[in-house]
Amino acid sequence: MKILVIEDEAAVISLIERGLKEKGLEVSIAMDGNTGLQMIRDHPFNLVIMDLMLPGMNGIQICREIRSLGFDLPVLMLTALGSTENIVTGLDSGADDYMVKPFKINELVARVNALGRRAFKKVQTPEKNILQIGDLQLDTDAKMAKRNEEIIPLTSTEYKLLEFFMKNQSRVLSRMEILENVWDIDFNLGTNVVDVYVNYLRKKIDKSHDTKFIHTMIGMGYMMKETAS
Repeated sequence: MKILVIEDEAAVISLIERGLKEKGLEVSIAMDGNTGLQMIRDHPFNLVIMDLMLPGMNGIQICREIRSLGFDLPVLMLTALGSTENIVTGLDSGADDYMVKPFKINELVARVNALGRRAFKKVQTPEKNILQIGDLQLDTDAKMAKRNEEIIPLTSTEYKLLEFFMKNQSRVLSRMEILENVWDIDFNLGTNVVDVYVNYLRKKIDKSHDTKFIHTMIGMGYMMKETAS
Protein backbone atom coordinates (compact mmCIF):
# COMPACT_ATOMS: atom_id res chain seq x y z
CA MET A 1 0.00 0.00 0.00
CA LYS A 2 1.34 3.41 -1.04
CA ILE A 3 0.73 6.20 1.46
CA LEU A 4 1.27 9.95 1.09
CA VAL A 5 1.94 11.88 4.30
CA ILE A 6 1.36 15.66 4.08
CA GLU A 7 2.83 17.11 7.26
CA ASP A 8 5.19 20.00 8.11
CA GLU A 9 6.44 18.90 11.55
CA ALA A 10 9.69 16.93 11.21
CA ALA A 11 9.16 14.97 14.44
CA VAL A 12 5.67 13.89 13.40
CA ILE A 13 6.90 12.92 9.92
CA SER A 14 9.67 10.80 11.45
CA LEU A 15 7.25 9.03 13.80
CA ILE A 16 4.71 8.24 11.08
CA GLU A 17 7.27 7.22 8.47
CA ARG A 18 9.06 4.85 10.85
CA GLY A 19 5.81 3.29 12.10
CA LEU A 20 4.40 2.67 8.62
CA LYS A 21 7.63 1.41 7.08
CA GLU A 22 8.02 -1.09 9.93
CA LYS A 23 4.74 -2.59 8.68
CA GLY A 24 6.07 -2.85 5.13
CA LEU A 25 4.10 0.11 3.76
CA GLU A 26 5.49 2.54 1.16
CA VAL A 27 5.61 6.16 2.36
CA SER A 28 6.04 9.42 0.43
CA ILE A 29 6.31 12.82 2.12
CA ALA A 30 5.09 16.33 1.26
CA MET A 31 5.79 19.18 3.69
CA ASP A 32 3.24 21.68 2.39
CA GLY A 33 -0.27 21.56 1.01
CA ASN A 34 0.47 22.65 -2.55
CA THR A 35 3.18 20.02 -3.02
CA GLY A 36 0.93 17.35 -1.49
CA LEU A 37 -1.94 18.10 -3.86
CA GLN A 38 0.38 18.01 -6.87
CA MET A 39 1.76 14.63 -5.77
CA ILE A 40 -1.78 13.27 -5.52
CA ARG A 41 -2.44 14.46 -9.06
CA ASP A 42 0.79 12.97 -10.41
CA HIS A 43 1.12 9.65 -8.55
CA PRO A 44 -1.21 6.78 -7.59
CA PHE A 45 -1.59 6.55 -3.81
CA ASN A 46 -3.80 4.21 -1.81
CA LEU A 47 -4.23 6.53 1.19
CA VAL A 48 -3.38 10.07 2.35
CA ILE A 49 -2.49 11.15 5.89
CA MET A 50 -2.52 14.93 6.23
CA ASP A 51 -2.34 17.60 8.89
CA LEU A 52 -5.16 20.09 9.19
CA MET A 53 -2.81 23.07 9.53
CA LEU A 54 -0.28 23.23 6.68
CA PRO A 55 1.77 25.84 4.83
CA GLY A 56 0.09 26.84 1.58
CA MET A 57 -3.22 24.99 1.26
CA ASN A 58 -4.54 23.64 4.54
CA GLY A 59 -5.94 20.15 5.04
CA ILE A 60 -9.56 21.22 4.56
CA GLN A 61 -8.77 22.89 1.23
CA ILE A 62 -6.75 19.91 0.01
CA CYS A 63 -9.47 17.47 0.98
CA ARG A 64 -12.15 19.46 -0.82
CA GLU A 65 -9.95 19.72 -3.90
CA ILE A 66 -9.25 15.96 -3.85
CA ARG A 67 -12.96 15.21 -3.81
CA SER A 68 -13.78 17.82 -6.48
CA LEU A 69 -11.18 16.21 -8.76
CA GLY A 70 -12.91 12.85 -8.33
CA PHE A 71 -10.23 11.06 -6.28
CA ASP A 72 -11.82 8.47 -4.01
CA LEU A 73 -8.73 7.61 -1.97
CA PRO A 74 -9.11 7.45 1.84
CA VAL A 75 -7.96 10.49 3.85
CA LEU A 76 -6.88 10.40 7.49
CA MET A 77 -6.79 13.92 8.95
CA LEU A 78 -4.42 14.86 11.79
CA THR A 79 -5.18 17.85 13.98
CA ALA A 80 -3.94 19.50 17.12
CA LEU A 81 -7.36 21.15 17.31
CA GLY A 82 -9.52 18.56 19.01
CA SER A 83 -12.76 20.55 19.21
CA THR A 84 -15.92 18.98 17.85
CA GLU A 85 -16.28 21.86 15.40
CA ASN A 86 -12.86 21.24 13.84
CA ILE A 87 -13.42 17.50 13.64
CA VAL A 88 -16.83 17.94 12.00
CA THR A 89 -15.38 20.45 9.51
CA GLY A 90 -12.64 17.98 8.56
CA LEU A 91 -15.06 15.11 8.04
CA ASP A 92 -17.48 17.31 6.11
CA SER A 93 -14.67 18.34 3.75
CA GLY A 94 -14.26 14.70 2.69
CA ALA A 95 -11.89 13.19 5.24
CA ASP A 96 -12.66 9.57 6.17
CA ASP A 97 -11.19 9.61 9.67
CA TYR A 98 -9.30 11.92 12.03
CA MET A 99 -6.78 11.70 14.84
CA VAL A 100 -5.96 14.33 17.44
CA LYS A 101 -2.28 15.08 18.17
CA PRO A 102 -0.42 13.78 20.04
CA PHE A 103 -1.29 10.21 19.06
CA LYS A 104 0.15 6.72 19.56
CA ILE A 105 1.73 5.30 16.42
CA ASN A 106 0.09 1.90 16.98
CA GLU A 107 -3.33 3.53 16.83
CA LEU A 108 -2.43 5.40 13.65
CA VAL A 109 -1.25 2.18 12.00
CA ALA A 110 -4.51 0.48 13.03
CA ARG A 111 -6.54 3.36 11.53
CA VAL A 112 -4.52 3.14 8.31
CA ASN A 113 -5.16 -0.61 8.05
CA ALA A 114 -8.88 -0.11 8.65
CA LEU A 115 -9.10 2.58 5.95
CA GLY A 116 -7.05 0.39 3.62
CA ARG A 117 -9.48 -2.51 4.08
CA ARG A 118 -12.43 -0.24 3.27
CA ALA A 119 -10.69 1.06 0.17
CA PHE A 120 -9.83 -2.48 -0.92
CA LYS A 121 -13.49 -3.47 -0.80
CA LYS A 122 -14.44 -0.48 -2.97
CA VAL A 123 -12.04 -1.39 -5.77
CA GLN A 124 -13.15 -5.02 -6.00
CA THR A 125 -16.02 -4.24 -8.40
CA PRO A 126 -14.07 -4.64 -11.67
CA GLU A 127 -13.38 -8.37 -11.38
CA LYS A 128 -10.67 -8.32 -14.04
CA ASN A 129 -8.47 -6.35 -11.60
CA ILE A 130 -8.86 -8.79 -8.69
CA LEU A 131 -7.02 -12.12 -8.55
CA GLN A 132 -8.32 -14.55 -5.94
CA ILE A 133 -7.74 -18.01 -4.52
CA GLY A 134 -9.71 -18.97 -1.41
CA ASP A 135 -9.61 -16.04 1.01
CA LEU A 136 -6.47 -14.56 -0.58
CA GLN A 137 -7.02 -11.60 -2.90
CA LEU A 138 -4.65 -9.49 -4.99
CA ASP A 139 -5.74 -6.12 -6.36
CA THR A 140 -3.52 -5.55 -9.38
CA ASP A 141 -4.51 -1.88 -9.68
CA ALA A 142 -3.81 -0.91 -6.07
CA LYS A 143 -0.89 -3.39 -5.83
CA MET A 144 -2.43 -4.63 -2.59
CA ALA A 145 -2.85 -8.13 -1.16
CA LYS A 146 -5.08 -9.25 1.67
CA ARG A 147 -6.10 -12.49 3.32
CA ASN A 148 -9.11 -12.92 5.56
CA GLU A 149 -9.67 -9.13 5.56
CA GLU A 150 -6.07 -8.43 6.66
CA ILE A 151 -3.78 -6.41 4.40
CA ILE A 152 -0.49 -8.19 3.69
CA PRO A 153 2.54 -5.87 3.30
CA LEU A 154 4.67 -7.01 0.36
CA THR A 155 7.93 -5.84 -1.15
CA SER A 156 7.88 -5.18 -4.91
CA THR A 157 9.53 -8.53 -5.64
CA GLU A 158 7.16 -10.42 -3.34
CA TYR A 159 4.24 -8.72 -5.07
CA LYS A 160 5.46 -9.74 -8.53
CA LEU A 161 6.03 -13.31 -7.35
CA LEU A 162 2.55 -13.55 -5.81
CA GLU A 163 0.95 -12.08 -8.94
CA PHE A 164 2.73 -14.65 -11.12
CA PHE A 165 1.60 -17.49 -8.87
CA MET A 166 -2.01 -16.26 -8.80
CA LYS A 167 -2.14 -15.87 -12.58
CA ASN A 168 -0.94 -19.46 -12.93
CA GLN A 169 -2.97 -21.32 -10.30
CA SER A 170 -2.87 -25.13 -10.35
CA ARG A 171 0.11 -25.05 -12.73
CA VAL A 172 3.57 -26.39 -11.90
CA LEU A 173 6.03 -23.51 -12.25
CA SER A 174 9.71 -24.35 -12.59
CA ARG A 175 12.33 -22.19 -10.92
CA MET A 176 13.60 -21.19 -14.37
CA GLU A 177 10.13 -20.05 -15.45
CA ILE A 178 9.76 -18.02 -12.24
CA LEU A 179 13.19 -16.40 -12.79
CA GLU A 180 12.23 -15.44 -16.34
CA ASN A 181 8.88 -13.92 -15.42
CA VAL A 182 9.53 -12.35 -12.01
CA TRP A 183 13.20 -11.36 -12.27
CA ASP A 184 13.31 -11.07 -16.10
CA ILE A 185 16.35 -13.35 -16.15
CA ASP A 186 16.61 -15.94 -18.92
CA PHE A 187 19.50 -17.92 -17.46
CA ASN A 188 20.06 -19.85 -14.24
CA LEU A 189 21.76 -17.68 -11.63
CA GLY A 190 23.10 -20.70 -9.81
CA THR A 191 21.55 -19.34 -6.59
CA ASN A 192 18.51 -20.19 -4.51
CA VAL A 193 16.92 -16.73 -4.91
CA VAL A 194 13.59 -18.23 -6.01
CA ASP A 195 13.44 -20.55 -2.99
CA VAL A 196 14.36 -17.68 -0.66
CA TYR A 197 11.58 -15.44 -1.95
CA VAL A 198 9.04 -18.25 -2.02
CA ASN A 199 9.86 -18.79 1.65
CA TYR A 200 9.40 -15.06 2.36
CA LEU A 201 6.02 -15.16 0.61
CA ARG A 202 4.89 -18.29 2.41
CA LYS A 203 5.59 -16.67 5.77
CA LYS A 204 3.36 -13.75 4.83
CA ILE A 205 0.41 -15.50 3.16
CA ASP A 206 0.36 -19.04 4.59
CA LYS A 207 1.72 -18.75 8.13
CA SER A 208 -0.94 -19.22 10.84
CA HIS A 209 -3.51 -20.41 8.28
CA ASP A 210 -4.76 -23.99 7.99
CA THR A 211 -5.19 -23.63 4.23
CA LYS A 212 -1.86 -23.35 2.40
CA PHE A 213 -1.57 -21.96 -1.12
CA ILE A 214 2.07 -22.36 -2.19
CA HIS A 215 3.22 -25.97 -2.54
CA THR A 216 6.61 -27.46 -3.38
CA MET A 217 6.52 -29.95 -6.25
CA ILE A 218 9.62 -32.02 -5.57
CA GLY A 219 12.01 -32.03 -8.49
CA MET A 220 9.78 -29.74 -10.54
CA GLY A 221 9.20 -26.37 -8.83
CA TYR A 222 6.16 -24.84 -7.17
CA MET A 223 2.40 -24.76 -7.56
CA MET A 224 -0.28 -22.46 -6.16
CA LYS A 225 -3.43 -24.31 -5.18
CA GLU A 226 -5.86 -24.34 -2.28
CA THR A 227 -5.14 -27.21 0.12
CA ALA A 228 -6.02 -27.53 3.81
CA SER A 229 -3.24 -28.99 5.97
